[in-house]
Amino acid sequence: MAHPNTQQKIVEAARRILEREGAAAVSMRRVADAAGITPMAIYRHFANREALLKHISDEAFAAVAQQWLGQARHPDLMHSLLHSMENYLDYALRQPHLFDYNFSVSRDDARRFPDDFRDRQSPTLNVIADLLAEGIRLGLLRDGDPWDLAMTLWAQAHGLIALYRAGRFSYDEARFRAFYLQSFGVLFDGIKR
Repeated sequence: MAHPNTQQKIVEAARRILEREGAAAVSMRRVADAAGITPMAIYRHFANREALLKHISDEAFAAVAQQWLGQARHPDLMHSLLHSMENYLDYALRQPHLFDYNFSVSRDDARRFPDDFRDRQSPTLNVIADLLAEGIRLGLLRDGDPWDLAMTLWAQAHGLIALYRAGRFSYDEARFRAFYLQSFGVLFDGIKR
């Protein structure tokens, strides 16, 4: 097995800190200490902390999108769509600090709806929009803009997850998951033909 190069060491160290403690805990000094290099060495690979965090975020989006795409291949399109929304919940619960950085923190480099999404710059929402477009094409879903529908589904998911993580549900995780998935059943009933 090959040893990681310096950039990989930096990214892995920063990601571990981010996943354990959140983006605020990621400093160049802490990353350098964790990677076993000097803080100045990081700047040969990343212009600043924000560039390092963006790199981690972009890698995470690409990995999650690949996973979702692989799992979205089910003969029943609505099953695939529901499973994709459950993948979003799993991501939020398993990697809460990365989830927060990617979806809940205001950032200058964040993608903006609708233009960035219609330009297919969101690896994760592309999966949802493509499933919706296929459902519309097959006549399973009512006519509509797949990107608008994808954003509606994302808003539903994100809103429920944010409320759950803020302690606004008395449910344990299993009961919340059931409620979350049931809510998508209601939403899907509104867009099915």
